[in-house]
Amino acid sequence: MLKRIIRAIEWLNEWVGRTVSWLTILMVFTTFLVAVLRYGFSLGWVWLQESYVWMHGIIFMVASGYTLLHDGHVRIDLIYAKVSAKAKAWINLLGVLLLLMPTLAVVWWTAYPYVMLSWERLETSREASGLQGLFLLKTSLLVFVILLGLQGIALALRSILVLTGHPEWDPSRRYQEPGA
Repeated sequence: MLKRIIRAIEWLNEWVGRTVSWLTILMVFTTFLVAVLRYGFSLGWVWLQESYVWMHGIIFMVASGYTLLHDGHVRIDLIYAKVSAKAKAWINLLGVLLLLMPTLAVVWWTAYPYVMLSWERLETSREASGLQGLFLLKTSLLVFVILLGLQGIALALRSILVLTGHPEWDPSRRYQEPGA
């Protein structure tokens, strides 16, 4: 059962990360377009400028679980790089339980009323002719907590499996497609 939960969470974050990564291409194109229009033709629209800033925020918030899945978050490797798989599993398990989950709980507790108020008002950009739907962008804060929290659970479960004698579930292994 644990293995199925891990695989489901990892599949979700892999899919979300790969899907959201397409926004980077759109963001680069939009940024290029804004620069060409502004400096080449003296044209500009606030909504177009806001769009690449919003895409940037969405990419970072929504793909955080994907980044954790692929061990891409910043870590100080003075100790971690030199210890055994079981020691790494303990570090990951304690890190998830004592650092990640409490931090995500605080973020949720702080962000939830903020996001709900934005939804109640159907908040838009403060800029004249800015993008509509600021409430959707703010919702990415809650999506961040959910996806990163789920990936933290998967990491903790992988760590538990390693600690109980299943070294093939080493959390430092990169994501593999189910059945691989």
